[in-house]
Amino acid sequence: MEKFDVVVVGAGAAGLIAAGRAASLGAKVLLIEKMRQEGRKLLITGKGRCNITNEATISEFIKHVYPNGKFLKPAFSNFYNKDIIELLNEQGVETVAERGGRIFPKSNRAADVVNALTNWAKKQGVSIRCGCKLDELKTENDQVYGLIYTQKEIQQHVLCNSLILCTGGLSYPATGSKGDGHKIAQKLNHTIETTRPALVPVETKEKIHPKLEGLNLRNVKAVVWSDGRKINENFGELIFESWGLNGPIILTLSRNIVDEFKAGKNVEVSIDLKPALDEQKLDTRLLRDIDTNGKTSLFKLFKSWMPMQLIPAILDRLELDPQKEAHQLSGKERRKIRILLKDFRFKISGHRSFKEAIITAGGVKTSDINAKTMESKLTKNLYFAGELIDVDADTGGYNLQIAFSTGWLAGSSCVKE
Repeated sequence: MEKFDVVVVGAGAAGLIAAGRAASLGAKVLLIEKMRQEGRKLLITGKGRCNITNEATISEFIKHVYPNGKFLKPAFSNFYNKDIIELLNEQGVETVAERGGRIFPKSNRAADVVNALTNWAKKQGVSIRCGCKLDELKTENDQVYGLIYTQKEIQQHVLCNSLILCTGGLSYPATGSKGDGHKIAQKLNHTIETTRPALVPVETKEKIHPKLEGLNLRNVKAVVWSDGRKINENFGELIFESWGLNGPIILTLSRNIVDEFKAGKNVEVSIDLKPALDEQKLDTRLLRDIDTNGKTSLFKLFKSWMPMQLIPAILDRLELDPQKEAHQLSGKERRKIRILLKDFRFKISGHRSFKEAIITAGGVKTSDINAKTMESKLTKNLYFAGELIDVDADTGGYNLQIAFSTGWLAGSSCVKE
């Protein structure tokens, strides 16, 4: 039977940082991972580019975290965006800042980040073993003292002083995230807040017009309505899919959409195609263009107002003949055009599965965890880090920084203890 000071379960963003940090403080550390390689989910983050973190200040960052961003203040105070950038730079990974303060590796290769973190952990002395399935935590008197795992069909028993769970959530299950840690925590009497997909595309009741599929709209505003009440809004980029809506602003709003939909509400998403113009200014422009181009067909007229792919869907929704001449439009028809350009609305029928969700909402309740150490309040010497915890954030590098920060704090705390 082997004995380690610290065992970390899960070699993702949080696990690699937690293990490396504990080892750097002199602990004998074992890191086990059930997949055949480390950082499987890290490899696909940021569409394979890895959005490492964000330049936002801690106070600004916390505004992007749900449901309780203040829980993360101690973790951010110990290890934050400049710290992970410096660590990666020391391992040879240069970084660049992009729109919205997003930080990426200069190479645009997530694999470089995974390799850097893995090599750094090994340099600190971490023993990494992949293909290891966690079977059971060994506890006595509400205290962890070891675990049992299976590797190549052989059960291994390990003793430890501390154990850090970094098993992830439920998103992208093909990478190994299947809620294993939630089940373990629940067995130890921790409360698991309902898990559901977050940063996930949504499905619409209306069939998306074939011409819209794949269309990427920039600089539009999306508003979420629930039972006729405005819930939230966002400005930026949106993508139409055959089954519904996708893109950065939809992913950010999806937390509200999913929660309201699951509550049985009538949820709609309204797209403002002309957010820079209020209704009066838009009507003035419509009148001017119609007067100037009276003999022009509506199809050609609409080309000056929106992308080509969008025109057939808009004309269908308005029930207007594309060949109708602009001067033939009635006042009522012009009003319908103005309203639709400011309120292109879709009813929500559901959302995509965890297979397409970037992150998991829900998880181990933060009130069960000591925010200053990441240690469980219910089971001594058990620590949590990463997506397993009930904190999730908007797109933009926020979620990975949560994993890095909570992992570092857990790795630091368990050795001090």
